[in-house]
Amino acid sequence: MNITVHGLSFQKEFIPYIEQLLSVLHHHGAKIFFTEPFYKFLKKTGVESSESEILTQREGLSVMDFVISVGGDGTFLDTVALVGEYEVPIVGINTGRLGFLATIAKEEVEKAIQVLFDKQFTVEDRALIGLDADRTLFNGISYGLNEFTIHKRDTSSMITVHTYIDGEYLNSYWADGLIISTPTGSTGYSLSCGGPLISPVAKNFVLTPVSPHNLNVRPMIVSDDSKITFKIEGRSKKFLVSLDSRSTAVDAKIQLTVRKEKFVAKLVKFYDYNFFDTLRQKLNWGFDMRN
Repeated sequence: MNITVHGLSFQKEFIPYIEQLLSVLHHHGAKIFFTEPFYKFLKKTGVESSESEILTQREGLSVMDFVISVGGDGTFLDTVALVGEYEVPIVGINTGRLGFLATIAKEEVEKAIQVLFDKQFTVEDRALIGLDADRTLFNGISYGLNEFTIHKRDTSSMITVHTYIDGEYLNSYWADGLIISTPTGSTGYSLSCGGPLISPVAKNFVLTPVSPHNLNVRPMIVSDDSKITFKIEGRSKKFLVSLDSRSTAVDAKIQLTVRKEKFVAKLVKFYDYNFFDTLRQKLNWGFDMRN
């Protein structure tokens, strides 16, 4: 079995769990590959990695059985961007805090790998949001798992985002920005701006304004078969657009369209995982917060 391990960084106290992860993978006879950022970090921390190889080209993902993301949800999003059209199933080991995406606790590493090799899991397809623009953005990685965002850049003035659904005028959002979220991303930035929670297998996008000037403007759910286009106005000549954690500045003349991406992200889910259990745990549902 070919497995790539990807991560960006982690605290020193997590080193024993990384060593345990590699030991268990070797025990099961896996052929282990490291992404270059993860390999460089391992060298700094002194973790032994002599029996592994470095994945130097993305094309190498075509022969992988799994990719293991080691980190928080931010690292998981980076892993999704890395895997892209290769659609390799991703396993998320959580070294961060919330862990909506990276759901395996560090204490469960050995058990999780055993379950993986015993094939006691399912693979869940998660829709990605794709971006079409009249120039290359984000080094050509024009898709994300959580959301696409238009945001004001370096001024206190609002921006106006004229928004169209399949060519039909929807609204002009006078706000600090506008979020177009996938169901997976509904637990992220969109949620913090008042957007609804959506089951991750739903077939929708959510349009959530960021600090809208008109208080009667509310988040809106549309079909993910829609194509959403924008015209941006504001006092500043530059605005920020982002896909998940990647941001770049653009000018108002840019042409932007978001849509559902042609490929999906495949998330490995073990049989004891339940999205609604995760919601209750992470959002403290069912607890009397008065005590």
